[in-house]
Amino acid sequence: MDTLFLMNSLWVMVGAVLVILMIGGFILLETGSTRMKNAGHIAGKTILTFGIGSIMFWAVGYGLIFGKGNPLIGFSDFFYRGYDIDGLPLSGAVFFLFQLAFSGISLTIAFGGFAERAKLNVYLVFAVLFSIIVYPPIAHWIWGGGWLAEHGKQDFAGSTVVHLTGAMAALAATILLKPRIGKFNKDGSANNLAGHNQVFTALSVLLLWVGWFGFNAGSTLSVDKAFFGFVAINTNLAAAAGTVAAMVISWMVLGKADVPMLLNGALAGLVAITASCAFVETWAAVLIGFIAGILVFYSIRFFEKIKIDDPIAALSVHGTAGVWGTLSTGFFATKQLATVGKPGLFYGGGFHQLGVQAMGVITCAAFAFIVSFIILAVMKKAMNGLRVTEEEEIIGLDMSEHGSYGYPELVKAEQKLKAQ
Repeated sequence: MDTLFLMNSLWVMVGAVLVILMIGGFILLETGSTRMKNAGHIAGKTILTFGIGSIMFWAVGYGLIFGKGNPLIGFSDFFYRGYDIDGLPLSGAVFFLFQLAFSGISLTIAFGGFAERAKLNVYLVFAVLFSIIVYPPIAHWIWGGGWLAEHGKQDFAGSTVVHLTGAMAALAATILLKPRIGKFNKDGSANNLAGHNQVFTALSVLLLWVGWFGFNAGSTLSVDKAFFGFVAINTNLAAAAGTVAAMVISWMVLGKADVPMLLNGALAGLVAITASCAFVETWAAVLIGFIAGILVFYSIRFFEKIKIDDPIAALSVHGTAGVWGTLSTGFFATKQLATVGKPGLFYGGGFHQLGVQAMGVITCAAFAFIVSFIILAVMKKAMNGLRVTEEEEIIGLDMSEHGSYGYPELVKAEQKLKAQ
């Protein structure tokens, strides 16, 4: 076993740990962006569903993605047993864990569309089905040698595979679940059901930002020539540009520098650069992130205008930014860096790669949304609804689903004040 193999394995193991720690970032993000009465529920169900997703990935997900099969799906390597993989420059077990983490992140994103109103058992059942039916086919098409890989689809670390897939599942959920009580008035205007802790959301963005180095730089799968450093620079620059852009546009339009919006801008920049981080120059990374920060501002306003209740902005941060990030390689992928597919429009590649990227966005988004919608619609019939009762929603999912509050003393004090 040579030194490079061991170093590659260690590096990707570090990347896997960073990606799994991003689950903690999402716990703080979703908890801080929602109301106190649901905090314990959100934290607990996130850990539980990651556990379910992990078991399903081991049993069938990995095989459906990377197993031998056809351009649509894999049919081997179920119940992965830790063996190495021919031609892979690192431990097969480490690669498996790294890919498991990505699957778990996509599932966590999907659940953003369920927040504050879905039954706990809905999370559990959908975690199983998403991990078998929704995520693996798309991952196989792009990363497992499937039909989009054959066309040269560029998605280095998952703007489409992870983020857009999760966002489309979230869209299906939020449509079927309908808005939270009190979100929209009869005249169509929206109320701000503000999250209870902006410090949590800010800390979550920092944790996710750091974890993204495992997400993107770890996807090099190698320490050879230290190319991961270049990928990390692009990742950081895009996040920084997204932060600044969202702050500036919110300040210009709203007259105030909106804190949740600038935090969403950072995440949008990270999501957007995820597809292109290994294929574009640093100046392009800044531009990609900056455009993502502007897009996320208008996207959040658009979804609210059409009465889509998206408590943690999953549709905009992961969906809209995921689409832009995927398309961006069709413009900015360079001849030297485009190890997959062809150069982008601005580097002499014409419209070919942009067309491939657009085809990937349309087919993957449509598949994730339609399949998720069908699954959830069937679940709605079979499980006597997806949503808790009105009374349970008003009480909060901490108490109605778990029998205890995430902040027991604070909530009891608040209830006592209201009673007076």
